[in-house]
Amino acid sequence: MALKIRMSRGGAKNRPFFRIVVADSRSPRDGRFIEKLGTYNPMLDKGHAERVVLDVERIKHWLSVGAQPSDRVAHFLHEASLGPKPVIRETPKKSAPRAKMQERLKAAAAAAGEAAPAAEAAKA
Repeated sequence: MALKIRMSRGGAKNRPFFRIVVADSRSPRDGRFIEKLGTYNPMLDKGHAERVVLDVERIKHWLSVGAQPSDRVAHFLHEASLGPKPVIRETPKKSAPRAKMQERLKAAAAAAGEAAPAAEAAKA
C-alpha cells in the first residue's frame, strides 16, 4: 500500500481548513484516511502559532515507514526541520518555444541590442 502524507480539506465555502493526514494514495482527497497528523488553517496570519500544527513524533514514524509527503506538506515539514526542502520544478520543456520561435527571439534580441547603441549615439 502506497502511503501519502497529504491534506484533507474541511471548513465552509471560502473558509478553508485542512487536516494533515496519512492516507492510502488511492483514496479520495477528503475520503478515508489512516491517521490525523496535524492541521493547517490558511485563514490565520503566517506568524500565528496555530496556522500549522504538526504531531512531530507521529510524522517521524510515518516517514520511517515509507509514507511520502505531498509537495505542500513537504514544505511544512521543511519549515519544522523534519525534512529536506522540496525541489521547485522547472517549467516543462514541452511549453518552451520551438526551434523557429527561439531563432526569431534571438534575432529580435540581437536587433534590439544593435538598435540600442545606435539610439544612444543619435542622442549624443
